[in-house]
Amino acid sequence: MSDAAEVRETPTLTRSDRDPEELRARFGEWLTSRLGADADTVMELLKAPTSNGMSSETLLLDATWTEDGERATHQLVARVAPPPTAVPVFPEYHLDRQHEVMRLVRELADVPVPRTYWLETDPAPLGAPFFVMERIEGQVPPDVMPYDMDGWVRECTAEQRQALVRSTVEVIGRIHGIDRAEERFGFLDPDRSASPLRAHVEGQRQYYDWIRGDDRYPSIEAAFEWLEERWPEDEGEAVLCWGDARIGNVMYRDHRPVAVLDWEMAAVAPREVDLAWTIFMHRFFEDICTQFGVDGLPDMLRRADVVALYAQETGHEPRDMDWYLTYAALRHALVMARVGQRQVHFGEAEPKDDPEDLIMHIPTLRAMVSGTYWEALPPELR
Repeated sequence: MSDAAEVRETPTLTRSDRDPEELRARFGEWLTSRLGADADTVMELLKAPTSNGMSSETLLLDATWTEDGERATHQLVARVAPPPTAVPVFPEYHLDRQHEVMRLVRELADVPVPRTYWLETDPAPLGAPFFVMERIEGQVPPDVMPYDMDGWVRECTAEQRQALVRSTVEVIGRIHGIDRAEERFGFLDPDRSASPLRAHVEGQRQYYDWIRGDDRYPSIEAAFEWLEERWPEDEGEAVLCWGDARIGNVMYRDHRPVAVLDWEMAAVAPREVDLAWTIFMHRFFEDICTQFGVDGLPDMLRRADVVALYAQETGHEPRDMDWYLTYAALRHALVMARVGQRQVHFGEAEPKDDPEDLIMHIPTLRAMVSGTYWEALPPELR
C-alpha cells in the first residue's frame, strides 16, 4: 500500500442514523407547510447525510415550486444539527447564530456568502434544528486526500494558487472590515464580562473540560499555561472572525471564492485568530505530507506571505503571530482530541493508554510550546 493510499483510507469519522427517504419526505412536508399547498412543491433529495456528522449534517436538495405565478427549481442546502448518536465534535450547535451571521455578512460586506432562506428551530420536522440556504456550484479544496497531496489545487499552476490565496486573504480582510462588530455580532458572546480574546480562550477551556472527562491531556494544559504566560500586551481591535478560516471551507471558481462556508466557529475576536488558523491549517496538511514522505505545497499559504497580503489588503500589520499560531494549534488539538474519541467510539481506532496519542498533530503543539517548531522549518517557510 502506498503512503497516499494510506491517507486515502483514513476514516472520515462521519456518522448519521437518519434514513434518506424519511428525510426527503419530512423535509418535503415541512417545505410545503412553509410555502403553502398552492406552491405545488416537488422535491428531490440529491444527497443525504449517510456519511456526515462531525459537523452539522448536510442535505443537498432540488426543490421546485410556484411563486407569484412562476414555477422554478431552486438548488438548496439544509444544514441540520447532528444527533447525539453521532458523537458530535461540539457540545452545542447554535444554528440560529450561524444563520444570523451568514445573513449579516452577506448584507454588510462584499463577501460571497450563500443566501439563507429559512431557519427552523423546532426539532420536530427533521428531528433537529436546521436552516436552509442556496446551493452554489464550485470546487472545494478537499481534506481527504489533503489538497496539497492530491487533487485540483495541487494540479494548479503556481500563479493560480497565488491567485487563490490572494483572493481568500482579501475575503478574510473584508469580513474583518465589517464595522461595529461587537455591537452587530454581540449575540455570539452574550457574556461581556471579559475582553473578546479572554472570552474566546475561556470558551476553549470550557470545551477542553467537556472533551476530557476523566482524562488529562498534559500537552494541551501546558499550551494553555504557555498562552497565559505570554498573553498579548495589546489585544487590539475585536472584529468578526469567521472562525474556521481555511481554504477547505471555501468554494472556488476560476481560483476565486464564490462561497464562504461553515460559520459555526464564528466569534468576535482579534483578527489574528483567523489569520493564524488559516496559516496553521495549511501547515497541518503540510506536516501530514512530510509524515508520509509526500511533497506538499510548501510555497502556498506561507506565514510571511499571508501576513504581508493581509497587511496590504487591510492596512493592519498582524502582530503576536507566534502566540496566535500556538493558540491555533491548541484549538485544533482540542478538535482532534474529540475526533480521536469518536474514532475509538466507532471502533475505528484502539484506545490508547495516553489519550494524546490519538491526536495526530500533538508533536506540532509540543514543538510550538517549546519554541522549536518554526526553527525546524526552512527559513523561507518560517
